[in-house]
Amino acid sequence: MQDKASATEMSPRELKDRLDAGQKIAVLDVREPHELAICSLNNTFHIPMGMLPLRLAELDSYKDYDIVVYCRSGKRSQRAAQFLRENGFTRVANLRGGILAWADEVDPSLPRY
Repeated sequence: MQDKASATEMSPRELKDRLDAGQKIAVLDVREPHELAICSLNNTFHIPMGMLPLRLAELDSYKDYDIVVYCRSGKRSQRAAQFLRENGFTRVANLRGGILAWADEVDPSLPRY
């Protein structure tokens, strides 16, 4: 993220490059459990969007990380990222275009749904 306090989106390619470089990034999947069965990104953690307010404390150990939130197309994750920012997480970005954009730009082997 260019300005860690204000950046709100990250491209799939930027996320891939930063992960490959070993940067300290937490990737949060806010999709529903049935969506995980279709496809997911490696090395992510999962809290469904609707459970985020109840499970927010699980993210406390990631306050010093850049957090990238993703869903299918980027809409739910944008709302989740905003929720995190409103609750004291300043280094949060939405994965622009979600896992569909990741499949387009990074890993075309992922199934689409």
